[in-house]
Amino acid sequence: MGPVLAPRLAYFAAVARHEHVTRAAAELGVPQSTLSRAMVRLEEDLGVALFARRGRTVALTPAGRRFLTAAERALAEVERAADTVRADADPTAGRVAFGFLHTMGSETVPALIRAFRVDHPKVRFTLVQNYGEAMIERLRAGELDLCLTSPVPAAPDLVGRRLDEQRLRLVVPDDHRLAGRRRIRLAEAAEETFVTLEPGYGLRRITDDLCAEAGFTPRIAFEGEEAETLRGLVAAGLGVALLPPPAVARPGVVELTVTAPRAVREIGVAWLDGHPDTAPVAAFKKFLLSRRGHLLPKESQPPREDSAPA
Repeated sequence: MGPVLAPRLAYFAAVARHEHVTRAAAELGVPQSTLSRAMVRLEEDLGVALFARRGRTVALTPAGRRFLTAAERALAEVERAADTVRADADPTAGRVAFGFLHTMGSETVPALIRAFRVDHPKVRFTLVQNYGEAMIERLRAGELDLCLTSPVPAAPDLVGRRLDEQRLRLVVPDDHRLAGRRRIRLAEAAEETFVTLEPGYGLRRITDDLCAEAGFTPRIAFEGEEAETLRGLVAAGLGVALLPPPAVARPGVVELTVTAPRAVREIGVAWLDGHPDTAPVAAFKKFLLSRRGHLLPKESQPPREDSAPA
């Protein structure tokens, strides 16, 4: 019934407001006969009289007054929704729904938004911080316009563009047997206990794949949701971890460069294929793509020298 009634609500509200079909038709810019027929069909569909007719004038029945209250609420909600989508699409002050990985939140994303807002100071952001698969689900649900994720998705309904790569390090406690090293082959950690992200996180998949490439399956002591939590647990001696570099160096751990296999993760931007962009989304997408190769801050080198060849 709703789809049948919806197009007639504005007609009904205008007739109710003027209590005169001719004046309502003039306001709406439709022929009087069209408006009269629409009101008759509306009453027929509802099965109740909304108007008491007296010549050229009409008056609402009790049922009509109740229906008008609901119709005005519905029309006001539609108008608010129209205002919102127009505001979100505004080229100067529109909105971008942007998702990003937890590990991008402390430094990379704030720097990106700060740089973008130099030329687009009034653009608004709705930000979502989550793991990769969850953000892809929100892209598909229409809740995000763009997301910064890893690995770069290759699904047929998505567009993914590689922007940068980030070197991963083997993080060990500062009193660990390997803590005096600067570089390491991952196979040398085959007997270690690992702390990792939960299954479903891109970094967990990369960890599993790198360990497999190095010839072993990691023994897992803990599965978490944030890289910095894992780094803290490494400092506490719970295990070792493959992690991207921190924004701020953490005491209690040593971060070793992995020489084999090549331990990196690709960072990219993704969006739904075939969906038109609003002006602010298009501007931010263009900005992100312009950062290809220099999206991430420069990494500092691990502080320790080799004490054994790697």
